[in-house]
Amino acid sequence: LRSAPTSYRPMQVETRAQSWRADDKRLHVDAFPSRPTHGERILRVFTNVNPDGAPRVWRVGESFEAVAERFLPRAKPYSAWQAKVLNALHVTKSLRGEYDHLMLQLHDGMKADMAYQKSCDQMTMPFPPGTSWVCFSDQATHAVMSGQYMMEQTYHLKAGHEVDPASSPLQILSRMKGRPLAEPA
Repeated sequence: LRSAPTSYRPMQVETRAQSWRADDKRLHVDAFPSRPTHGERILRVFTNVNPDGAPRVWRVGESFEAVAERFLPRAKPYSAWQAKVLNALHVTKSLRGEYDHLMLQLHDGMKADMAYQKSCDQMTMPFPPGTSWVCFSDQATHAVMSGQYMMEQTYHLKAGHEVDPASSPLQILSRMKGRPLAEPA
């Protein structure tokens, strides 16, 4: 387990203006355009530190496999030459492989589909101040609906080091594609 940055989120979620891709009020799985993970897991600890007693309210959606079944057929094909250009221009911090390309396609597909946002299986989860939520945010479909004052700690876990690697997004997408998803050379 490797520690990544800690962030403090003091902004009021409901009034924060963001582009549709960055809007965390829309259900999504975490994937980052500039930071390929190469299958490394994103483990996050979200802690509500609101001093006024207000909950941080999340929506949690359907399983990763259900999301992949819905959005993978819509994914644009991976382009190795485009990944190389993005890396050469320092748009990405490392070469983006097919796995990270597909994860971005799922992330963007979920956020862009407003019918999905309204109609998919989901539940509301309020977290009172002083409570934490720990999840693999690259696998748990999530959206923050309201709240203010949150601490977020991120950790990275190497691919294959999970208790059940077969249930990871990398292995689920590999099965669905019918082949191992190659990482960039």
